[in-house]
Amino acid sequence: MLLAVDCGNTNTVFSIWDGTQFIGTWRTSTEWQRTADQYYVWLSTLMKFQKVEADITDMIISSTVPRVVFNLRVLADRYFHTRPIVVGKPECRLPVDVRVDAGTAVGPDRLVNTVAGYDLFGGDLIVVDFGTATTFDVVASDGAYIGGVIAPGVNLSLEALHNAAAALPHVDISKPQAVIGTNTVACMQSGIFWGYVGLVREICARIKAEREREMRVIATGGLAPLFQQAVDLFDTYQDDLTMHGLTVIYNYNKDTA
Repeated sequence: MLLAVDCGNTNTVFSIWDGTQFIGTWRTSTEWQRTADQYYVWLSTLMKFQKVEADITDMIISSTVPRVVFNLRVLADRYFHTRPIVVGKPECRLPVDVRVDAGTAVGPDRLVNTVAGYDLFGGDLIVVDFGTATTFDVVASDGAYIGGVIAPGVNLSLEALHNAAAALPHVDISKPQAVIGTNTVACMQSGIFWGYVGLVREICARIKAEREREMRVIATGGLAPLFQQAVDLFDTYQDDLTMHGLTVIYNYNKDTA
């Protein structure tokens, strides 16, 4: 079975794929100091607790935190006796082209989302990922990654607002009852929620205008369901988009090996 690992700046997700479906998914905070032994104890304990039986023979990694990859490689070698596929490394082949400026390093998560989006929905896509950063990935009609947009993430903006203004509290993001807030928390929640709704709409509209064509907008990431409450903001929400992309890339590398 395949162990797919998506390591972001804030969280790392482990999912086990049996060839047809994910049979277990677990999330932990991203810490580059965590050793391979710690990963294994944590993962094996959760598998036993949830009674997930899996003979892991392969592993694929997408990581936006380079220092984490070493210990994940050790995990694959020491406990699963396999050499992992690492997205973004030269030996990892992609089923789509990457058309950006020469020398530009594209985040592995963005490449994986592009592959997943094209596999599920075809081309002419805008993939909006609500992670530590809010990213917009543009997928051409033939599935190629052709660039995108990076904006500060929602929680990152809230944290910056709280840290920079002594009188402003830390608040959780939610859809406000009204645009005009009547207390500090409501004002902040309205500004973040409707501000990001406007940001997403405007950026997607400008991408479509620049491309001179209609494009489907796909949302993913932890806060995507919250912003889906805004009418017509996205065409589709896909919770496991990145994990699906990892399985597609894994199968592509196995088939072309």
